[in-house]
Amino acid sequence: MALKLHKVSRGPHLPTLVASSISREIAQGRLKAGDQLPTEQTLATTFGVSRNVIREAIARLRSEGRVWSHQGRGAFVSDSSNAPVLAIDYDPLQPGDAFASLFELRGILEVQAAALAAERHTPANVAQLRDELAKMQAAPYGSVQWLKADLEFHRVVAAATRNIYMVQFLAFVSERVRKSILAAGSSQSSDDMAKLTLDEHTAILIAIETGNVEAARKAMEDHLAGAAQRVGLSRGSDPSPPRPLGRRRRTVSSPGEATPVG
Repeated sequence: MALKLHKVSRGPHLPTLVASSISREIAQGRLKAGDQLPTEQTLATTFGVSRNVIREAIARLRSEGRVWSHQGRGAFVSDSSNAPVLAIDYDPLQPGDAFASLFELRGILEVQAAALAAERHTPANVAQLRDELAKMQAAPYGSVQWLKADLEFHRVVAAATRNIYMVQFLAFVSERVRKSILAAGSSQSSDDMAKLTLDEHTAILIAIETGNVEAARKAMEDHLAGAAQRVGLSRGSDPSPPRPLGRRRRTVSSPGEATPVG
């Protein structure tokens, strides 16, 4: 069966795009358990990337249990029944609702996490949330520093649930959302959006700190609804990968900058 591999768009996450494309070939049965992947050079030529990108992509597939390598012979497709790792990939060739579904899954988890955090948080959790919020306030909106503090804020909310699986699943899904946005290359910035996002995080913090379960749930719902709009998703319309909205002032970001994921 002929493989359907194509050149990938240039961007900061080429290994992710290459790994996603190979994963799709495995999922759709064009690459079966035991099949050998094309050589690094063949894949590099097919995708239009360097061999270093191919090595990184294969290393990711290997860490996810999708392929295994034999020194001197190459990489082979693993038995899917033995794959130990859950994997969700960003694939620009998927239907537009793939990203919307991923964002929806994140929302289901995060709203419940906020409610549990309001019940189970410790003073240390609240102090961490305040620290990450302060880092966001001090950083340029959409910068690497902002994004790191943003993701860490949500990680602390998950940690405050005292549920280790909530922490693991949210970290996994949030990272895939972040990579999806970076791979799509969306970037936008405005003072109004920065203030709005900070206000949303502040409302979450206050609700958790005061132990108000319903307020925490509502604050996270409101925040994720706003985040969905900021990455180009809106209710009642066909979902699509992240894209600039309206006529807001846009800035050209440096590598690693992106629309904050919430």
